[in-house]
Order: sequence, then C-alpha cells, then structure tokens
Amino acid sequence: MPKLYLVRHGKAAAGFGEDADPGLDVLGHSQAAAAAEQLAQLSPMMLRSSPLRRARETAAPLEALWQMRARIDAAVSEIPSPTHDLAGRAAWLRQFMQGRWRDAEPELQAWRSNLISALMADGQDCIIFSHYVAINVAAGAALGDDRVVVFSPANASITIFEHDGYTLRLIEKGQEAPLTRVN
Repeated sequence: MPKLYLVRHGKAAAGFGEDADPGLDVLGHSQAAAAAEQLAQLSPMMLRSSPLRRARETAAPLEALWQMRARIDAAVSEIPSPTHDLAGRAAWLRQFMQGRWRDAEPELQAWRSNLISALMADGQDCIIFSHYVAINVAAGAALGDDRVVVFSPANASITIFEHDGYTLRLIEKGQEAPLTRVN
C-alpha cells in the first residue's frame, strides 16, 4: 500500500488572521531544513505541495536535496475561508475548529471530500507539504473521527498514512504541539 508522509508547514511569519499567504519565519526555515534531513533518509519519491508560500518554502530544502520539484496541488491547500477579511477569517477558523464535519457547510464538506480523494489519487509513496486542518482531515478520515481537529500537529511535523485507494490508515502521528495560534 502506498505511504503518504504529510508534512505540516514550518512556522509561518504571520498567523491566519494576519496575512493571507505568509512565508516562513526564521524558525520555520530551520524546521523545514530539519524535516528535509529526516525525510531525505527515505528513497526519493513524488513530492506534492500546497500552493501557499509556507508549504512551498517548507518543501524547498527537500527539493534541493533530491534535486526535484514538488507538484503544486491546490487540493492539499489550506481550508477555504468564507471571508477575505483577515480578522474575520481567524475568528471563523477558531470557532470552526471546535466543531464537527457533519455540521459544516456543504462547500466545506466538499473541500474535505476532495482532499481525501486527492490524497489517495496516486498509487505510489508521496511526501505532501500541507496544513494543520488538512492533516486533521486525513487523520479524522483514517480514524473515523468526525471532529475538525483530531490532534495538533506541530510545525514541520510528519504524519504518516497508507491507503488502498479507498481508505486511509494512520500509521504514525507527527509530533504534537499545543494550539497557540492559527497559521
């Protein structure tokens, strides 16, 4: 069965309510380099990344080590917000993360379904640079847990799944961190 290594982006230079597409801060770049060193021990495999800067910048050190580019995949991007107002976005996300998918708007349920399908689209091992809620979508699907937040993946943590093309199975949760800010 193909394995999926979902990497949460490194620490962003700004939170979800401060910048729509921040890059990494100094610590985030350090975290990305450490994740790349850990992942480089694996055989080179397909790389995919969210189109957002923080995910692409987290992928960059491994891309350099393996001398290959990650395929940009919007399906593994950040959860879409119902507003472009940054302060409103942050408030909405804080509240939404307390809920369950069954209570989500149809557009968000469709985003979740699309993400799960996209994760299982390739029949080969893959490293995917993504986001907090997206990784929780995968964990929830694998565990049969309807909560939006199943666990708190730390920045640049690596959560491992496998799939048979129909279902995800959680192999190993990445390092966890307390929720300090949304980014």
